[in-house]
Amino acid sequence: LNWSKRSNNSFLAKSNFSSKNFASTVCGLSGKGKTQHYLLLAERNAPGKPPYHRCNSQDSLDELAMDDYWTEVENITLSGEGDAEPQEEVQLKVPDEGEQEEAWLTEAGLATLFDESASDPEDMMGLLSTLTRTQAAAVEKRVEKLQQTLRKRNKQHQVPDVRDIFKLPGTPESKVSQAMGLGNRAGPAEQSVSEPETDINLEVSFSDQALSYKEGSKGSSEALTDADDKLPNFKLSRDKTGLTKVGNLSPQDMKKVHRLVLIEMTALFDTAGIDLKAHKAVKLKVKESGLFGVPLAALLEQDQRRQPGTKVPIILQRLISHIEDEGLDTEGLLRIPGAAIRVKAVCVELEGKFYEGLFPWESLKQHDAASLLKLFIRELPHPLLTVKYLSAFIAVLRLPTKKQQLQALNLLVLLLPESSRDTLKALMEFFQRVIDHKEQNKMTLNNVAVVMAPNIFMFKGFRNKISEQQEFSLATETANIVRLLIRYQNLLWTIPKFIMNQVRKQNTENQKKVSKDRAMMKLLKKMAYEREKHEKQEKPLSEVDSSSQGFIRVQAPQFSKVSMAVQLTEELQASDVLSRFLKERCLDEETYMKDLLELNPSAEWFIKCIQR
Repeated sequence: LNWSKRSNNSFLAKSNFSSKNFASTVCGLSGKGKTQHYLLLAERNAPGKPPYHRCNSQDSLDELAMDDYWTEVENITLSGEGDAEPQEEVQLKVPDEGEQEEAWLTEAGLATLFDESASDPEDMMGLLSTLTRTQAAAVEKRVEKLQQTLRKRNKQHQVPDVRDIFKLPGTPESKVSQAMGLGNRAGPAEQSVSEPETDINLEVSFSDQALSYKEGSKGSSEALTDADDKLPNFKLSRDKTGLTKVGNLSPQDMKKVHRLVLIEMTALFDTAGIDLKAHKAVKLKVKESGLFGVPLAALLEQDQRRQPGTKVPIILQRLISHIEDEGLDTEGLLRIPGAAIRVKAVCVELEGKFYEGLFPWESLKQHDAASLLKLFIRELPHPLLTVKYLSAFIAVLRLPTKKQQLQALNLLVLLLPESSRDTLKALMEFFQRVIDHKEQNKMTLNNVAVVMAPNIFMFKGFRNKISEQQEFSLATETANIVRLLIRYQNLLWTIPKFIMNQVRKQNTENQKKVSKDRAMMKLLKKMAYEREKHEKQEKPLSEVDSSSQGFIRVQAPQFSKVSMAVQLTEELQASDVLSRFLKERCLDEETYMKDLLELNPSAEWFIKCIQR
């Protein structure tokens, strides 16, 4: 047996097996005291067998020996030893009882349900009117939990009875129930349509599809078989209105998308009986400038001052381009680490010379560059997938089918902050380009997933927060998640059509409200004009304030709406004025205009140059 010591005083034992492939984990073998030891029996390479053949399958991680994963973990541990200024560990906070429900309702745009002063109740009604049955059930569940918590605290909190929000059996329809249309809404079984197993239906709510699957499989004891553990060639069902990708919508519509996706993601996990606990990161003292160990948002902010429009950190872009310039045929790319001492020295040199353009890129070795790329990901003060959603990403594998797992990943990607989402996309695209050269570099999809999983999921202090048994379980799970992210990246950054339809419905409701207010605004403007005209006749011209009546007129000749009268309030900001002119969606090239016009007859069309 070849024993290797791990950082937390446990050991891995590896043994050669020549008769057959063998990979298993025996957990919970107790030693003296409280220390637990775990014996990992893993396949080793036969003489002359290329390393990548043991991970040759692209279908299942069951065939993998996880040697590369634990080797990468050991490399990460060794690379952090001897740091002069060790980075502060990420501290996780579990929300107090009721706090999670309040935070969820607030993020979903439904804070008015427990705090009438929180937001515009008419906006909330517009959102509620678009929800499906499973989405409504998810909201109802959080409101009920919050009610129970506040009753325990004996607080006089104005939380409405859940029956006043959603229609329950044997009760009359409430105002909000009527807004949601629950009285005549079709059930999920009636909404769902039959499609091939490898087609991803974007027109019906994912949670409704999951409920139909659950109801259809009642009474059967189906479990994931070997066939279910394969990676099918999933494809998106397209229609003539085209696909909507992240980045195609205005910020105002993306805010609506985020709220709906949060509700839909929660409903999908609720359908499978999975209760998600969102963690909060305790505020850390972090670097405010530099390259490594800087929060992603702060790093992008300093990069955008140098290159406006930057969406992915410049240092990460430069490392990726350097690795590709050196050639992606290098064997063991991403797997073979650079020299630890040299990588640390290069890291310090980059911090001092990168932005000045003085760093000697020609002297940087390819494996060192790959190690720096992984170091950049690990050194982020908070995980790339965020503390808030990290547990949800891991919980994806608890969903019963590969299709549901993929749908959940789609929703989680859309929930990520823009900086994390764009950076993750750049990494996944790079990993795919590495995999495209697998015949030369011996790095298959599984190889890349196994090596990158600990770098993406193991944030500072991660191993101190879990048991060794959990760590062994998470090894395969996190590698599987990275595998899905790489394999289906072309699908995961798409906004589902049913979400887009819900956004359009909200916009239609908002437009109706605007139309109702337009006549009143016209009258108010006329009254203001008459009053201003009268006062001008009575006052010297120098004493007249152009904004004394609380209105300004904004000119925008380059837009279809060339001018607009805006009423001034204490809360009005420049971004609010801009949002009244910009309500746009970038169209898919394959969109059929006639079909889209039927779907959105009030739309206006124009061609506009945008910076990518």
